[in-house]
Amino acid sequence: MEKQHFSVARVVTHTKENISKFERHDERKNATYSNTNIVAERIPMNIYFKRYDSTLNQKFDEMVKNGQISTRGLKANAKIYNELVFDVNSLYFEENGGYEFAKSFYEKAYNFAEKEMGTENILTAVLHADELNTALTEEFGKEIYHYHLHVIAIPVVQKEIKYSKRCKDKSLVGKTKEVINQVSHSKKWKSEQAVDVNGTPLYDEKGKPILIKSYSLLQDRFFQYMFDNGYRGFVRGIKGSTAEHLENLDFKIKKDKERLKEISNKIEEKETTLDNIMKFDKQIKGVSDLGKHKRFSKKVELEPQNYEDLVNYAKKGIVADKEIYERDTKIENLRNTINRWIEKYDGLVEKTKDYFHAIKLAPQRVADFFKTLFDKEKQDELERQRIEQEKLEAERKAREEAREKERLERQKIKNSPEYKKRRASYER
Repeated sequence: MEKQHFSVARVVTHTKENISKFERHDERKNATYSNTNIVAERIPMNIYFKRYDSTLNQKFDEMVKNGQISTRGLKANAKIYNELVFDVNSLYFEENGGYEFAKSFYEKAYNFAEKEMGTENILTAVLHADELNTALTEEFGKEIYHYHLHVIAIPVVQKEIKYSKRCKDKSLVGKTKEVINQVSHSKKWKSEQAVDVNGTPLYDEKGKPILIKSYSLLQDRFFQYMFDNGYRGFVRGIKGSTAEHLENLDFKIKKDKERLKEISNKIEEKETTLDNIMKFDKQIKGVSDLGKHKRFSKKVELEPQNYEDLVNYAKKGIVADKEIYERDTKIENLRNTINRWIEKYDGLVEKTKDYFHAIKLAPQRVADFFKTLFDKEKQDELERQRIEQEKLEAERKAREEAREKERLERQKIKNSPEYKKRRASYER
C-alpha cells in the first residue's frame, strides 16, 4: 500500500533567554541528546545553507549596534527569533533518492525561507540528516532517516518613523523621517483578512473581519513554491487532521506485542521463583502436619517455631496471589489494547483502500482533485460569508431607513400648523 506524503512548514518562537538550548541542539553542540534517534556518526552529514561565527545573541546584538535592525518598542522578554521548520514524510525522501535528493529539496526550501524572511535576516539554516526514523527502520529492516530543515531568522518588518508635532519645522509634521527594520514577531506574522471571489473583505455576523491565520498561509505558500519548482508527490499538510499514519499504527502494535511478551516472560520467571521458594510439593504435607488438636476442644496447639513457619507461608502465599493477579490484569489490559489497535488498523485499511489505490495509479490527479475540492469548499464558504454579509448590510440599511423615516415623520408633525398652535398655547 502506497503511503501519502504531506509537506509541513511551522514556526517556533524564541526569546533571548531561551534560544541557547535550541541553538545547541540545532548546531549539535551538546555532549548528549534527549532525542535518542540522533546518530552521532551522521552528524557530519548535516548540511548548512547558512552559518554564523558567533552565538545567536551575539549576532543579534551586532545587527542592532550596526543599525541593521531596530528593537524600538520591544519588551525585555520579546520573541525575537523565529525558527522555521520544513518537513515532509521520511519515506518521501527514501523513495526519491534519500540523502542526495533531500539536499536538493531542502536547498530549494531554504530559498523559500530567504524569500519569506529576507536573506540578511536569516542567521542559520541547517538540514538535519542524522535522525533515525525508528518506525520505518523497524518496518523495512534498514536504516531510514528523517530529513528536515531548521531555519532561525529574525522577524523584521519595515516601519516608517514620522515627524511628530513636537518638531520645530511644522511643515514636516506627519512626513516620513526615516524607515527602520523593526523586529516584531506579531507584525511579521499578522493574520490577513479573508476576501470573497471578487476580492471584497469578509466580515462575520458581528461585523468583525474574518481572519486567516498567517501560519496557515505559510503552509500554502511553501507547498505552492515547492510544487512550482518541480517537487511533486506530496500534498499540503492538513491542519488539525485526525488521519493517522499506518506505519505508526504498525509500529505501536508491534511494540505492544513486544511488551506483552516481555511481561509474560517476567511472569514465568516470577512463578518459577515462587515455586522454588515455596517448594509446595515438599512443604504442603509438612504444613498439614503442623500442630495437634487439644482434647475436648476444637483448638489446635502449635509449637512456637511451627506457628512462625505457618505465618511465613501465609504471607508468601498472599504476596504470590497479589503478584499473579496484578500480572494477569496487565496481560488482559495489553491484550485489549492490542485488539483495539488491530481494529483501528483494519478499519483504516478498509476505509482508505480505494484512496490509496487511486494514489498508486495516479498520484498527481488525486492531489489535483483534492486541491480542486478544497478550493471549491473554500470558495463556497467565502460565497456563503459574502451572502451573509450582504444580508447583514441590507438589514442595517433597512434599520437606518426606518429610523430616518421616523425622524422625518416627527419633523413633519413639528412643522404642522396644529402642532405649532398647540405649542404656542402651552407657552402662554
